[in-house]
Amino acid sequence: MALELKQHLKLAQQLIMTPQLQQAIKLLQLSRIELQEYITSELESNPLLEGDTATVREEPQSQAEKEQLKQRWDAYLETYGQDNIPFYDDDEKASLESTTSRPEGLLDHLLWQLRLNDFSLDEREVAIFIIGNIDSNGYLSMDTESLSQATGKPTEVVESALEKVQRFDPIGIAARDLKDCLKIQARALGLEDCLVWSIIESHLEDLQTKNYNKIAQELSSTVDEVAEAARIIVNMEPRPARDYMDEPPQYIVPDVYVVKIKEDYAVLLNEEDLPILKLNKEYQGMMKSDTMGKMAKDYLCDCFKSAQWLLKSIQQRQNTLCKVTESIVRFQREFFDQGITRLKPLVLRDVADDVGMHESTISRVTSNKYVHTPQGTFELKYFFNSGISKSDGSFVASQSVKSEIENIIKAEDSKHPLSDQAIAQKLKVKGVTIARRTVAKYRELLGILPSNRRKKHY
Repeated sequence: MALELKQHLKLAQQLIMTPQLQQAIKLLQLSRIELQEYITSELESNPLLEGDTATVREEPQSQAEKEQLKQRWDAYLETYGQDNIPFYDDDEKASLESTTSRPEGLLDHLLWQLRLNDFSLDEREVAIFIIGNIDSNGYLSMDTESLSQATGKPTEVVESALEKVQRFDPIGIAARDLKDCLKIQARALGLEDCLVWSIIESHLEDLQTKNYNKIAQELSSTVDEVAEAARIIVNMEPRPARDYMDEPPQYIVPDVYVVKIKEDYAVLLNEEDLPILKLNKEYQGMMKSDTMGKMAKDYLCDCFKSAQWLLKSIQQRQNTLCKVTESIVRFQREFFDQGITRLKPLVLRDVADDVGMHESTISRVTSNKYVHTPQGTFELKYFFNSGISKSDGSFVASQSVKSEIENIIKAEDSKHPLSDQAIAQKLKVKGVTIARRTVAKYRELLGILPSNRRKKHY
């Protein structure tokens, strides 16, 4: 069979993701903090870009006012300039966050107690290793043999060091598991020879399911005595390190505000702290200079095109965010007026058709974006949820059903908590018909325990 090489001309359309288009798509899905970091990076790498981060603009001043202010400032420096008081420019001045006190971390707290206690040199070395391997909940996952191998110390030294560390504050620190943690706390309370200790030792699962009758029968106690012991155990801390956070809290800054003005809602973009970008005129003039070499001109031209496209992409991002939020407000007007019970079912396609964009674009715009409303601050994705049909033929948002389930459980009798089927019946009375397993699913998503674990005997 002979092979023949031929050339054919074929005309076809193909979508190519240019670097500029990739940049525009990337900017759409960036969160506010990520956008700030991206703009800062571009300002550092592109000489054609300039950024003004000032959020407060100075009012115009006359020449006389400026001269008067200068004289007052000079007089101030003459009077106080020799007192060794440091002066800072705005760029040098420490941020508010850096001047506030930081909470003590768990590691620092434990090491401080280590320095105050009596440890031998070997025990101190093991204790430092133990403290360094305590997880964020306050537990130590390594057994004695592993600690001995890792530190090269005998098991008796390891056990002695661990026993001393477990006496540290918070009580229960360096426990191996929940049972060990509760026993450390019970020992500190002097409850080693009582019902509390027996329940922790052999009936934690029954305690979790609130099977007090079984515990009372096997430990030869009354239900009231078991309930009293359970109350003590419940008040113990299962996560000793809960109050010690080494990471600073993360604050949500909304990307957009929805403000009610008379009878209507206005959508305002939050552009505070975002640099106001503009093109550098000096470098633009250099691009037109005849004295500059070709390589330098080509470099500045590339930077100029990149800067122009960045400005356009940011503007497009902000406009798209504003349009999508305005569309959400139109669809969810009753939510903004009356709250979560009036939240409607909404999918990406609804907003995409309303603003004339693709669903993937709506998904990118609403990712990691937050909106401040009269009802609180929410992620934009919060407003998109499936619908559940009501008896009158209308639909209610799944998020509203979750809120209703939460309210029903809050109002229940704690001694006789409602089962998932009973909650489904209450929802049916209100016109929402859902299956028991759907109630259980929503309850789990809300982090609410089943009825047998919500029951209180006292």
